[in-house]
Amino acid sequence: QVQLQESGPGLVQPSQTLSLTCTVSGHSFGTGQYYWNWARQSPGKGLEWVGAIRPDGGDYYSPSLKSRTSISWDASQNQFVLQLTSVTLDDTAKYYCARGAGAKGWYVGALDAWGQGTLVTVSS
Repeated sequence: QVQLQESGPGLVQPSQTLSLTCTVSGHSFGTGQYYWNWARQSPGKGLEWVGAIRPDGGDYYSPSLKSRTSISWDASQNQFVLQLTSVTLDDTAKYYCARGAGAKGWYVGALDAWGQGTLVTVSS
């Protein structure tokens, strides 16, 4: 059974870079086509898709966050890392990593496995 676990600092100062890691276990890499996603949830915006990466090539980002977002895949540790630069108070949210399959694997409604989420607070 696939499991995803988010990790990283819970506090980030404004203008700094938010960095979170998602560690994946129980997934058979090399079979099927999957997207590995980041999403976030806050009272003001609800659930918002941030971006995704495919181990076989390609990374994709929300248009509203693309200029500040990067996602990288570390095959040696079965994990992927989110970096969000120049954060503001509006970036405070609970961040989730999730798996999606097939051509729709980057759509929030198509994600079939989620981490429990980790709260990140942007504050000075």
